[in-house]
Amino acid sequence: MGRNSVAVLDVRSSEIAVVVGERGVNNTFVFKASKTEPYDGYDEESFFDVDKLAEAISNAVGAVEQITNERIRRIYIGVPGAFTRVVPKEQVNGFPNKRKIGRKELDALFAGGKEPLEGYRFMRATSMIYVTADNRRVVDPTGLASSVLSGVLSYFYCREYFAETMENIFSRMKISIRFLPTEYAMASYLIPSETRDEYALFLDAGFMSSTLCVLFGNGVLAQRTYFVGRGQIAVLLMQRFSLPYEAAVALLSKANLYARTKSGSIEFNFRGATYEIDGDALIDTVKEGLDQICEAVGGFLEECAAKELDYKPLYVSGDGLADIRGALEHVSKRINRVCEQLAPDLPYYNKPSMSSRIALVDMAYEDQRKSGLLYRILNAIGG
Repeated sequence: MGRNSVAVLDVRSSEIAVVVGERGVNNTFVFKASKTEPYDGYDEESFFDVDKLAEAISNAVGAVEQITNERIRRIYIGVPGAFTRVVPKEQVNGFPNKRKIGRKELDALFAGGKEPLEGYRFMRATSMIYVTADNRRVVDPTGLASSVLSGVLSYFYCREYFAETMENIFSRMKISIRFLPTEYAMASYLIPSETRDEYALFLDAGFMSSTLCVLFGNGVLAQRTYFVGRGQIAVLLMQRFSLPYEAAVALLSKANLYARTKSGSIEFNFRGATYEIDGDALIDTVKEGLDQICEAVGGFLEECAAKELDYKPLYVSGDGLADIRGALEHVSKRINRVCEQLAPDLPYYNKPSMSSRIALVDMAYEDQRKSGLLYRILNAIGG
């Protein structure tokens, strides 16, 4: 694979996607290949069928390699919220004398808070905010002189089960792997840094699981995953109207929560079969499913209760709510908070369902760039 290209694996709760891309002009992306494969998903503990997961990944990798005519030797894997744990910590380092803060001091601050976590594997650490001896709160203290450096830091861990599962799959393909926290990648890519400096709420609404985050600065203060999403709403439709599950998923796009009058019957065709669906019952059932998401958001906000979060909008992305007409407005009304849909600002990829894979490419590219020899030399000498 080309030196400037990165390959990522985006693991969602109903499908996986392998993408190969690189930076273009003006901070845009050039995507060489992408392949999406469905699989059975996961629950709170594990994947439902590891063999089918492995088959989906193998098929996607093979298709991408065939399209690019290049061998993938390293892949960055997005770790979904269900297999991620975020540990926020406040660290303080004091120095005998005032000194200029550089990479050495920052590395020591992060190292002091890095601890083993049973059942998990360390992925990365980021800063929310730094504070110097004179109580200056800064996003980056590099170059400042201080006798004390403290920081509110976020430590990201991947569940060992997930890491070992992926290692087993990719060892057969002789591809080395790196892990990235998916929701943090999405939030930091989609939400401007100036917004995150004052706290921000983010919801990655998925198919079978959804993850909520409180963002602060360049880190995550709190993160929780709930098993609610588009798939669970489809289950309610399946039960209400005696539909096959795939038909219930397709029926979701027929719901219009903006409707103010009686809808009457809807004729719904799916794979040669025709169903008569009561329009009002359809809307009521979809709202019932959305209320499960609202309850998760409400519980998370109660858990993270702080005046700093009052009146903050909820930024939403992911494939869970995007094409259910009126869904975001319903959630906004129920949680009494403005909700704003986010998607990549890229032609052809400006859909919420594309957010995770684009964000992972962005983070993978930055990680690869910072691991380069020239970057490390310049960073070491302050260039």
